[in-house]
Amino acid sequence: MVIKNGSNLRGLKKEVKFIILLLNSVFAFAQQPGKMDAIYSGVPWFDQNGNIVSAHGANIIKEKDRFYLFGEAHINDSNAFVGFNCYSSKDLYNWNFENIALPVQESGKLGTNRVGERVKVMKCLKTNEYVMYMHVDSLTYKDQFVGYAVSKEIEGPYEFKGPVLFEGKPIKKWDMGTFQDHDGSGYILVHGGEIYKLSDDYKSVTEKVNENITTGFESPTLFRKDDTYYFIGSHLTSWEKNDNYYYTSNSLKGPWISQGLIAPANTLTWNSQSTFVLPITGTKETTFMFMGDRWSFPKQASSATYVWQPLVISGTSISIPNYQEAWQIDISSGIVSKTEIRDVIIKNTDKQIQYNGSWKHLNNEVSESKSEEKEASFSIQFNGRQTAFSSLVGSENGYAKVVLTDEKGKEILKTIIDMYSKFSMQSQVFVSPILKKGKYRMTVSVTGERPNWSDKRKSHYGSTGYYVSVNQIKIKK
Repeated sequence: MVIKNGSNLRGLKKEVKFIILLLNSVFAFAQQPGKMDAIYSGVPWFDQNGNIVSAHGANIIKEKDRFYLFGEAHINDSNAFVGFNCYSSKDLYNWNFENIALPVQESGKLGTNRVGERVKVMKCLKTNEYVMYMHVDSLTYKDQFVGYAVSKEIEGPYEFKGPVLFEGKPIKKWDMGTFQDHDGSGYILVHGGEIYKLSDDYKSVTEKVNENITTGFESPTLFRKDDTYYFIGSHLTSWEKNDNYYYTSNSLKGPWISQGLIAPANTLTWNSQSTFVLPITGTKETTFMFMGDRWSFPKQASSATYVWQPLVISGTSISIPNYQEAWQIDISSGIVSKTEIRDVIIKNTDKQIQYNGSWKHLNNEVSESKSEEKEASFSIQFNGRQTAFSSLVGSENGYAKVVLTDEKGKEILKTIIDMYSKFSMQSQVFVSPILKKGKYRMTVSVTGERPNWSDKRKSHYGSTGYYVSVNQIKIKK
């Protein structure tokens, strides 16, 4: 689909929304979903239509009283470009699907069987246009460059313009990001820590501000607090998570000082990779929210999730010392708070949980029940408004299918979740939206599939088993 001058905007929006609904319908609610009451990390999110929120490699910009989230759409089993999605929210908890902001083009560099990643959008103060940037490439990652697209409307559609030029040539790098400074000047960040300053109209590069800092350093993410710039990046481990690290400087031109990791060593940045840091400025505080991706190859469309955490900042030090499964923020004041847990906790050995098939009931690091027998399942019938469950995620775990039905057996929700983690930890892996109070049944089954892949160097990554695990179930009455 090519967006041309004079296109009927309303008709185009309807068409692209229909396409994205088709892509996600297999993981959708059978009825209108409820609301979320916090920011939850590491679990599937659902939009107003009950479809999986698909917005990876993302950023957020705020326009008036709404936050707009832009990210990569995905299909399972392929990394081919299928469009960049736009969602909006007033609270950062509940996301409305707005549009496929940039769809697959009929031909050219962002046509079929191409790669489009790391989408970022900034508003140009000089032109009042919204400019979108992305990593464009072939499926073999041998035709890389930073591309851009423009739109008069924040939700799109955006018109793809091709590569951003510096001295008449494309910037031929892989992972990229963007940064907008306090004075409105825009910058492109690329693999290795290079920084390029954009022209006043954001459509070309006028200066290479910073040279390469180090080898690797992909998923470049930059933010500013007061007079200090913080530059976050990750190691090169394909879709696998790793310990992200950062540098600081009082100038974008450097020198940049290595400050170490942003999360405790070997937690793999709480199983995520950086993509953006969002300043949430309120009347009392400014909270800086780390936005990370928890990739899940090959099921990126159905099982990849997000790790959004408030950063702890002290002087030149930033950290995510503890993983918060759920947290709340007052958008008006900017103040972060922990969610009050008033849920009923049901342990994995409780008789309310029904196990079918072959299950091991263990009491190791934490008590857990696990099975890798295909179609083995556990289920629980409950009376309440919301359910969630936790697992001991680990290197031998695979994909699970979750089905939620009402008291008449009608399917309310169905999704696939990823329980694999190179770093073993007890973690919440599923949270349902808040539903109308009633009787429901949650059933979780072993799919017999696992995250597993090789990179272009033929290095192997991912799970070594198919286990599905449960540690405890939560019920909100």
